[in-house]
Amino acid sequence: MNPADLLSAMKRTVEQLAAFNEMAKALTSTLELREVLTLVMQKVSALLRPRNWSLILQDERSGKLYFEIAVGEGAEALKGLQLNPGEGIAGAVFASGTARLVHDVGGDPSFAPRFDEASAFHTRSLLAVPLVARERVLGVIELVNGPTEPTFTPEDLTTLTAIADYAAIAIENARNFRRVQELTITDEHTGCFNARHLRAQLEQEVKRSARFRHPLSLVFLDLDHFKSINDRHGHLVGSATLKEVGDVLISLGRHNLDAVFRYGGDEFAVMLIETDIAGAQVIAQRICEAFRGHRFLREQGLDVSLTASVGVASFPDHATSATDLIRAADFAMYAAKGQGRDGIAVAERTTGEEAPTEVPFAR
Repeated sequence: MNPADLLSAMKRTVEQLAAFNEMAKALTSTLELREVLTLVMQKVSALLRPRNWSLILQDERSGKLYFEIAVGEGAEALKGLQLNPGEGIAGAVFASGTARLVHDVGGDPSFAPRFDEASAFHTRSLLAVPLVARERVLGVIELVNGPTEPTFTPEDLTTLTAIADYAAIAIENARNFRRVQELTITDEHTGCFNARHLRAQLEQEVKRSARFRHPLSLVFLDLDHFKSINDRHGHLVGSATLKEVGDVLISLGRHNLDAVFRYGGDEFAVMLIETDIAGAQVIAQRICEAFRGHRFLREQGLDVSLTASVGVASFPDHATSATDLIRAADFAMYAAKGQGRDGIAVAERTTGEEAPTEVPFAR
């Protein structure tokens, strides 16, 4: 190796060591998953300078792989796509847990061209490394270069493998931390959020709605004659029914916008961000219709029908605070019960007077 090449290699090594040291410090300073992932990809970009790159993770529920982060030409088109373990080079790396360095994907039978077709990008060289923590593959970091960029090298593979080792540990720690957090805000029987989290989230969203002048609505519902299910089939079946109710409500919500809470007993709430009273009434109507058309407990060999009485309230139309919004939706729900159940009632408009601060307790 001539002096110039030796100097260049030494400089690269120093840069890598400095980056690894910086990344190790940063990754141990945060347990927020998004921060961890962003930091990892920043280091990939700085050290390896690929044309396109992505971080692919496995959805823990469906088992499918998805593009958590995608950067470069056509990256936006990739973010909505999913792939199965074993599909394409990234899927093969995930399934096997073994890194791949491909100089020309045209000669690789594992290459899946549909992702190039979606992003309108022509891949030539590809580098994919698994994210492995405690002998479990969490995802894949994939780097892509086109025909005009240099192919990846074994040195690039070594560098990316080192980054992936740091990243996998940090991702595992962040996910474990998130699971612990979820235990404190999740109802153990239904998987919905609990009443304490409802109050905390409403406080935040009311402040946000007041600041940006966006509407906020709350749908409150109580299952009609739910006690008869417990009396007839027992409390275990009753608990299974509540779990199924939660699943129905979650399926009706808008992803990342609506949140479902079990308020207590057989009462549930749905928080509708940036939704006015007219939109909330549409959602409430869908909930009633979904209950009427759903047969519960079929997996338990039963066939149970169930309806709900639904109350709707919005900020700032019907409340001036988070406490008042819960109260207004709760009172409207009781009004729906008084009107014969299996229906919807809208809260009365606020008079602007300050209401008592006590929140109705879960019953």
